[in-house]
Amino acid sequence: MDVLWMMPLLAIPLLMCTSSTFVFYFKKCFYVAWMMVLALVAIPLCIMKSGGRDVENMRIIRGLVRHVKYLLGLRFEVSGWEHLQTEGPYVIISNHQSSLDVLGLMEILPDRCTMIAKKELIYAGTVGLICWLGGIVFINRKKTSDAKSVMADAAKTMLDDQIRLWVFPEGTRNQRGDLLPFKKGAFHLAVQAQAPIIPVVFSSYSNFYLRKEKQFKSGTIRLKILPKIETEGMTSDDVSTLSDKSFGLMRSAYMGISDKVAQSNGPTRH
Repeated sequence: MDVLWMMPLLAIPLLMCTSSTFVFYFKKCFYVAWMMVLALVAIPLCIMKSGGRDVENMRIIRGLVRHVKYLLGLRFEVSGWEHLQTEGPYVIISNHQSSLDVLGLMEILPDRCTMIAKKELIYAGTVGLICWLGGIVFINRKKTSDAKSVMADAAKTMLDDQIRLWVFPEGTRNQRGDLLPFKKGAFHLAVQAQAPIIPVVFSSYSNFYLRKEKQFKSGTIRLKILPKIETEGMTSDDVSTLSDKSFGLMRSAYMGISDKVAQSNGPTRH
């Protein structure tokens, strides 16, 4: 019987060496499970530190998550750190490729910064609870009126509590080798708060992570922090122009850093 129990354990190293599909599912399952365990550890720490829901809890979450990249064989190269040295509230916008974005987000997350995320995330077990404790702002993407109301409240909270908010303006995960058109919520938020926008660009994951092909190898992710875009004096009439400008800057940066990663790691698939 002992031998039978050992067989699956002995098979894992063999499959890790011979099956890219097994590696893909093993890493994915490990990532989700480990993040839930870390959330379980973080919950009592956050309650003891802040007594409940508070953006300051993101410091604890950030500290606990930063090692996960090593377990998955990932490395981050960050440029433009100086652009995050900005006082007061601001809105960070970034492209969104997969749940792995959380690792890059935690790599550079400034103090007093939390995120805007889909409402469904709050139901994700311990991860959902720790997101709530971290002050994450939840929106219902299916109801535009609700999303606008949440953004208006978020702008007020940014100013009242002097916090920063991270938004994925594409609105959904995208691994197509380009950026999806931006939704306007992040830009309305920045204009209403009269807060600058700081674009952050993740290079393409396609050198190491391909969802359809079931590949998840080790790899390098380049993170480029772009100069802030001021919104002072802008009104809702300027939102489309602001969105288009941000999209153009981020798309250009995305293509540039993704090509550099491709040259160092092999051909990028689009």
